[in-house]
Amino acid sequence: MDSAHWMYALLILVTLPPMVPNSALLASAGALAATGGLDLAPLALTLLISAVLGDLGVFWMGHRSRGRALAWLSRDARRRSTLEWTARRIQRYGVPSVIAMRFVPTGRGTGGLAAGIVGYPVRKYLMGAGIAEAVFLSYTIGFGYLGGRVLSDDIPPFLIGPAISLLIAGGVMVVQQVLRRRSNRPVL
Repeated sequence: MDSAHWMYALLILVTLPPMVPNSALLASAGALAATGGLDLAPLALTLLISAVLGDLGVFWMGHRSRGRALAWLSRDARRRSTLEWTARRIQRYGVPSVIAMRFVPTGRGTGGLAAGIVGYPVRKYLMGAGIAEAVFLSYTIGFGYLGGRVLSDDIPPFLIGPAISLLIAGGVMVVQQVLRRRSNRPVL
């Protein structure tokens, strides 16, 4: 098996389970696609299928183990509260809520589990998960691809993903600080 096949296998392993942080690796894969190390279309399709299957797995775990999950969650007030909050959002807002959960820390796993536990329809869940994963993968791989095109001569492709992830995380932190400072200002 050549190195590209191993890379696809590794990427499937990190996108399938929803609890594995993978943004830097996915952006690096995009950078590798920009430099010709991977094919962009098969990369995107493979990762989309893998991520949606991972989401579906968590959904089915919640669906199949509803009673046991509720018993386990009831032992910890914080987990129970998080599940209840998530379940209320899914029941009230439907597919848009499933999509939004993908972009909340630990939301991919919690959202899928909650949707399964509350009996949310699997077709609607799959639609929301598919849209969310397509958006997430598009910008994550896309930023890596763009970085690979722009910086391929200056920086090795495997470093572009972590650099882009750090820049985005830094940008989010700056925005959070600005918003926090604005909310603490006294009203005149």
